[in-house]
Amino acid sequence: MSAVASRRAFLTGRLPREDDSVKRPPGAARENFHDLCTRCGDCVSVCPEDVLAMDDAGLPVFQPQQGGCTFCGGCADACKTDALSLDRFAEWPWRAKVSDTCLSANGVSCRVCQDSCDQGAIRFRLKTGGRAEVNLDLASCVGCGACSAACPIGAVSLERYQPATVEVRE
Repeated sequence: MSAVASRRAFLTGRLPREDDSVKRPPGAARENFHDLCTRCGDCVSVCPEDVLAMDDAGLPVFQPQQGGCTFCGGCADACKTDALSLDRFAEWPWRAKVSDTCLSANGVSCRVCQDSCDQGAIRFRLKTGGRAEVNLDLASCVGCGACSAACPIGAVSLERYQPATVEVRE
C-alpha cells in the first residue's frame, strides 16, 4: 500500500490506512508509521532473534519464522525517529490463534507450540479418541510468535487481538 494519499482521498478525509494484518515491529506507531519510518533498516539489523524483515515498501515487518520475539527493545533503541518506541511495547496487538488443522486436535500427538510457549499460554486437554483440545489463554499470551514458528504445519498464527472492554459501573 502506498503511504501517499491522492488529492481526492485527502480532500474527502479518506486517507489510506495500513492493512490491519500487517505486523509491524513491537512499539510501532499505529497511525503514522509510514510517515515516521525512514526505511533505514536499523531495527532489522539489530534484532537478535531475526524476527524482523523489510517488506516490499522498504518498511520493517514482524515475521517470526525462526523463533519468537523476546521484546528486548533493540529495534526501538536503534530507531532514530518515533516510528518505534519502547513506550508503545505494551500496546502490542498480536496474539496466537490455533486453527482447526492443529495436529493434536486431529489425533496426532504434538505439543510443540505448548513446549515453545514460555508464558504457558497454550495448554492441551485430552479428549477421547486420542485427540486433544487446545486451550489458549489470551491473557497470558504476549504474541511473541514462538508458537507460530514452532508449529510444523503452520496451524498457529498471530492475529490482531482486541481485548473486551469491561464497563465499570458505580
